[in-house]
Formats: sequence, C-alpha cells, structure tokens
Amino acid sequence: MSKKMFIIKYDTESGTGLANHYRNDGWVVENASSIAGVRSFLENEDWTPHVVVANLGLTDGKILDHLEEFKEAISFAEWIFIVEDADESDLDKVDGMAYDFLEKPFEQKKLDILVSRALRASRCNFQLENYSASTRKQYQKDSYVGNSEAVQEVKMMIDNLLDVEISAMIINGETGTGKGLVARILHYASDLRKDGPLVEMNCAGLPKELMESEMFGHEAGAFTGAKCRHRGYFEQADGGTLFMDEIGEMPLDLQAKLLKAIEDKKIRRVGGEREISLDVQVITATGIDLKEASEKGEFRKDLYHRLAIFCLTLPPLRERKSDLLELIPLIIAEFNIKANKRVKTIPDEVWKELMEYDWPGNVRELRNVIERCVLLSNGETFPGRWVQLQNYCSPNQTSVSEEQPDGERLCYVDDVNRVNIPLDGSMSLKEMDKYIIKTALEHNGFNVMETARSLRTTRETLRYRIQKYDLKTSQ
Repeated sequence: MSKKMFIIKYDTESGTGLANHYRNDGWVVENASSIAGVRSFLENEDWTPHVVVANLGLTDGKILDHLEEFKEAISFAEWIFIVEDADESDLDKVDGMAYDFLEKPFEQKKLDILVSRALRASRCNFQLENYSASTRKQYQKDSYVGNSEAVQEVKMMIDNLLDVEISAMIINGETGTGKGLVARILHYASDLRKDGPLVEMNCAGLPKELMESEMFGHEAGAFTGAKCRHRGYFEQADGGTLFMDEIGEMPLDLQAKLLKAIEDKKIRRVGGEREISLDVQVITATGIDLKEASEKGEFRKDLYHRLAIFCLTLPPLRERKSDLLELIPLIIAEFNIKANKRVKTIPDEVWKELMEYDWPGNVRELRNVIERCVLLSNGETFPGRWVQLQNYCSPNQTSVSEEQPDGERLCYVDDVNRVNIPLDGSMSLKEMDKYIIKTALEHNGFNVMETARSLRTTRETLRYRIQKYDLKTSQ
C-alpha cells in the first residue's frame, strides 16, 4: 500500500529536499509553496495524501486561515506543522487542529518519527470511516425484516422517528425481538445523528457500585482505584446516541441522576467539580412494563414519563409468523457465508415444524436454531434433525447419559428421532459424526439400510463411515 505525502513549504529548495528524503523512503510526494498553489492542486488533482507537512506561514498568507477548507478536501490526512516565530494564539490553534507540530530548528529524525505515527493515525481514520459507512449501510429502515401488519406498523413508526429530534424514548419488547436492532436503525438511518457516535450500555450487565462511574465518568482520585480521569457513556455519546438496554434494572437512586442528566443535558463526573454540557439522544429498551413497575414503586414515575415521549413496542415472532418466510432464507444465507456452507433447500416437513413453533425466544432463538443447522449441514438441504425445537437442551427431558472413553459425557434424548450433542467445543465434528452414526445404528437395530435411510444418505456412504470409525453392525 502506497504512502502519500503533501509537502507545503514556502522555501522551494528545502521543500524539494524534504520531498526527495521521503521519496527515497518509499513515499509518493507532491509539493506546493503557497495557499494558491495548494488550492489549485486540490481542485485539479484527485489525490488524497495520508500526511501533510506544512509551514505555518506561506508567502500569500497563513495556512491556518484556510485549514478547514483544505481539511474538507483531504479529510483523512494528518497535518504536521513546521513553525518558527509563531505567536501563542497560532500555537493554540495548531494544537487543536493538527496532529502535531515541530518548531525550528529540529532534527530530521524527530520529523520522521512524527510522520510515521501520523501515517498510522491516517490509515486508522480511513478504516474507521469505512467501518462506520458499512455500519450505516447495514442498519437502514429495511433492516427490520418482515411484511406482516405488525411489522409494517413498526416500520411506519421508525420512519416517522427518523425525521425528528428524539431526546428520549422507550423501546418495549420481549427478549430477542430486536430492540437493539431498532435502536441502531434509529441512529444510523437518521440524518440528524448518524455522524455521531452510538454508545451502548447494558444496565443489567454492570455492577451497581460501578454503574454511576460508567454512566457519568469519574475524575482521578474520586475513589480507590480511580488513577485517571474516565469519560463515561454519556460523554462518549456526545453528539450521538446513548442506547441503554434493560433500563428497568437501573437502581432507583441512579434513576434520579439519569432524569436530571436528560432534563438538564448536563452531567457531572464522579468526584468532579463542574457540570459538562452534552447533546445526547437517549434510547432505552426494556422487556418489562415500565408503567406497571412505576406504579409499584419499582421504577421512578418521573423518569418513566420523561422517557415515554416516544414508545415503540416490537411484536413477538409468534404474532408475525408469516415473516418467517422472509427471515429464514436471509438468516440461512448469512450463516452460509460465515461458515462457508451451501444450504439452499428446506424440506416441507421442516418448514411445517418451523412455522408451527411459537418461538418464545423470538428472532434470537430463530437465529440460534438456524446457525446450528447450517453449521452441521453436509449439503444443500437444511438438516431437519438438528432443528430440535421442543427438546433441545431442556432440563426436563428424559435423557440417557453415556460416558465416552475420553471422559466426555454426551446426552441423547430418549426419542428415536432426536440426538442431542454439546456445541460448547468439547466435541470435534468427527466425534459428533461418529456418535450420531453409532446412535442411529442402535436405534435401527443395527440395520444398515434402515440407518442409511433415517440419516438420508446412501448405504455405501454409511458403510464407509462405519468402517472408518470401526463401529459394530450387530449387538
């Protein structure tokens, strides 16, 4: 990958010498010696440097006066200024707008070190911007998949919310319905917030004693172990969105501080002496009825009413089963790519089983089932035997535990049509394959033809695997 540099120096001779130095080090270098020269070059050349090395003062003016214009034209470049006899105000501006600066006289080695660091920063900025653009593309209005009436209502509400400034809102829904997905769509698909950060906070995953510090930040020495200043989630989300999942799990005393932060648009770090003004959109999510919780005293009423400016309730999958016809092929295609599989066909009996199931875990459960089936597939047909909707991993199922020679324990359901195996990494694919064939042989009375039929393979393939794993074919 080429390294590109733009050198802007009023002294043409020293600029040429510097350009030759970096060309010898593998850089592609272009030069300019004035404000007009820079502007002309940027207007006529489709060329974006990684690093710009520039004099602070040029023959036709100060480059700082035009820096915003130039930065917009070469957005990923890092600027290093060479300054001499600069006043304090200019140095303050440089400190805030440039990667770094060097005062004359300086050693070439120091500039080389700065250039090397600036190159890494520039490439990092480029990658982050590409990642952000990819993320924005991933989370658009159509990312919430489905055409059922319930989904159409959700999409209409999302469409309306994208055009308004949301100070706070609540997304309701059972676990696995896609509350996090909708929060990301509301951020990345909106022209109002998409260029700002999206910060996610799980209120149920933070210890109570750390939650305030994580949410609002802390100053050095605020408590034992606070060795340096920490910017909390609110500060990190300034100019963007703070997504607070499981908001119902937040302690009541912190709810009061959250209410004040939303109302005043200001926060105070733990141990801090001043308030910090912020511009943050707060989206909360919960699987409980916050209104009911507030009436029981389990959630602050004033906070509930402040958050409930907008409320969006996501339907469970059992109420929009027609969307499975669209969801399932999309999820299969996703895991085909991830696992380098080629599942294309879903047998009718499998479709029937998937459509009749109520999906208590909603889309999350659906994704887990499809992931398991795709990972364990051996061809283009979706393997129905791994669907296991009713009995998979159920602690109440009747099962038999068998000790393997290597000490691992495997459980299979006491049902000739199902086999359960762990997917926690304790078994290799070879061990899974051997165990499935062994169990199927036992359940079919060691009849090779019947076993091959039940496993949907040929007798020759099954005999090969029986010999490969040294399995017995009689009691």
